[in-house]
Amino acid sequence: MNKSQFIEMVQKHGNYSTKAAAETAINAFTSAVTEALSSKEDISLVGFGSFISALQKGKTGKVPGTDKTYTTTDKMVPKFKAGKGLKDRVAAGK
Repeated sequence: MNKSQFIEMVQKHGNYSTKAAAETAINAFTSAVTEALSSKEDISLVGFGSFISALQKGKTGKVPGTDKTYTTTDKMVPKFKAGKGLKDRVAAGK
């Protein structure tokens, strides 16, 4: 599903009168999540899931087929953990 298809779905489910209103709601949600995660705040939506900022440890490895090695640094990454309600709905949709 691409963004325009998702906007149409949000318009239908949210009873928005226009696609522009639905897009504004989506943009507000994504901006709020981005701002919270960049501030290292977690977001918990009961029944849906949690958005968290987590530290990803750096690692070292070897490039296949060569003797070269690489090292990555520690960094903060966004993560999403699905809640029970979402997991149950997806499992029922099989």
